[in-house]
Amino acid sequence: MKSISVDDEVVEPAAVRAWAEQRTVFVELTDGRIIGFPANRFPLLAKASDEELKEVTIRLNGFALRWEKLDEDITVPGIVAGNFPLPSLMN
Repeated sequence: MKSISVDDEVVEPAAVRAWAEQRTVFVELTDGRIIGFPANRFPLLAKASDEELKEVTIRLNGFALRWEKLDEDITVPGIVAGNFPLPSLMN
């Protein structure tokens, strides 16, 4: 994971924008990267409608994504690190 150093303090990339398209959630990070992941990697997002997926908001100064209607929170550092539930655990 790429970190940013600010005055000798390591700062993890945070989200500046988040959106969903075609069952994929995208996040634009403070370091300029855009990353995406399939919604079906998370059980609650897998069951969500396309419209519900689009209702993602950024919380905690860019360190979390929130879907209020779904009561789902995902950390941005976890996404950047690739910490997704294993498919076999979702069944």
